Amino acid sequence: MSLDGTAGVTINGEHRRLPGGTSIAQMIAEVGLDPLRVAVERNLEIVPRSTFGEVIVEDGDSYEIVHFVGGG
Repeated sequence: MSLDGTAGVTINGEHRRLPGGTSIAQMIAEVGLDPLRVAVERNLEIVPRSTFGEVIVEDGDSYEIVHFVGGG
């Protein structure tokens, strides 16, 4: 965490600053996505959906978020 209490993360190649203590679920909401319709990779490892509310983003983390779109 930086001196201003934020964490610098990369989400889908874009650098962002998030408040310290932000969970992955909160991060997903911050970027405007539905946590039930995404898959998240943190530092090249898949994050289980059941832990989105528990896992806290860390300064320097890199995330790839894939949004599922229904249709037919």
